[in-house]
Amino acid sequence: MPMFLFLRRLRHSPAAFCGLIIILLLMLIALFAPWLAPHDPNWQDAAARLQAPSRQHWLGTDSYGRDLLSRLIYGSRPALGLVALVTIITLPVGLLIGILAGYYGGWLERVLMRFTDIVMSMPRLILAFAFVAMLGPGLVNGALALALTTWPAYARQARSEIQRLRHSDYLAAAEMMGIRGRRLLAGHILPLCLPSAIVRLALDLAGIILAAAGLGFLGLGARPPMAEWGAMIADGMQVIFDQWWIAAATGAIILIASLAFNLLGDGLRDVLEPQHD
Repeated sequence: MPMFLFLRRLRHSPAAFCGLIIILLLMLIALFAPWLAPHDPNWQDAAARLQAPSRQHWLGTDSYGRDLLSRLIYGSRPALGLVALVTIITLPVGLLIGILAGYYGGWLERVLMRFTDIVMSMPRLILAFAFVAMLGPGLVNGALALALTTWPAYARQARSEIQRLRHSDYLAAAEMMGIRGRRLLAGHILPLCLPSAIVRLALDLAGIILAAAGLGFLGLGARPPMAEWGAMIADGMQVIFDQWWIAAATGAIILIASLAFNLLGDGLRDVLEPQHD
């Protein structure tokens, strides 16, 4: 679908277009963080500990005297970076396993789908925490852990779609023209699975933002002193009754980011899968 046609259809869904604008703004904030942040996010000022919002510190300071607004701005980098890493890992792995299982069938399908069922049967967040505990805290390890627990849903979805289309006239015509193997899978089958996978991914990214914050909250996310939203909430929880703005501001930005991906996912479903209604 041409980009201009996609955007024109998306504009018919104000909520989805709003979600897209918010995500683009977050990406710009992450990209231009050094120029947008009013202070060094890691600069500690003992004399300015736990200050309320003021003209000098618009959202106040944390328990180390660090500017909260600057840390929220820089915190968008690991959050969106983790989302990008999870996407890069999850989508190819899930689609590859699902397409191979659905197209070839037989023993390969049974092996791949049983492995997929085993991973899906385990609690996703607990499994991610276990992976991070084994691999060690860090942004890349957190993304890897979340990706390893997210791909099965894409594999099952792709496999179901391929089974439905396996004997369609479209694929039969392609095979009659001599298109087989990797060329058929990449050029004709993959494009049929991508729209629904992209819709699911946009909706799942909202949960991944929350899961990433959960890892940071437990100290399993980005390493200190890097600004990370989940770790900032953990710091704010210690003083939430007196200095409530620390946890409140961080929770609000996580809510906005998660809501934006949900809104975009709903809009993408209407654009890419109009038959879902």
